[in-house]
Amino acid sequence: MRLARPYSGVFRGGATARTGPHALPLARIKKIMKRSAGDGSGGDGTGARMISGEAPVVFSRACELFVAELTRAAWAATLDGKRRTVHREDVAQAVRDTDLFDFLVDVVKDDAGHEHGGDGGVGAGAGEGEGRAPACDDDGAL
Repeated sequence: MRLARPYSGVFRGGATARTGPHALPLARIKKIMKRSAGDGSGGDGTGARMISGEAPVVFSRACELFVAELTRAAWAATLDGKRRTVHREDVAQAVRDTDLFDFLVDVVKDDAGHEHGGDGGVGAGAGEGEGRAPACDDDGAL
């Protein structure tokens, strides 16, 4: 069951850019913002030279909401599999089953390690053990 307005008031009463604790380091977000336009990620190659103090705070909160939504979808896939631990396959299933995450479909790989844009599972890559974070290749794909 989805809440009627799950994101209403997400910035009300919260911490400010100067005083509040943030889940993601603002300096790191600012660094990513400055270089992202010039690294082939769809920007015009110039990068952002000036970033206001509020922009990284907004990006930080947006990232938190994104991770929370992806986690909710992955947890639903976990429960469908009658398990209590979220696995990599559950995240991949959430990406494939949720229209909101269509932009991530190309990032998810199949068992053979090839990028995957349709149905199919995601398996552990070579050298990945149980309980270890999945390795990413140079373009950030799992």
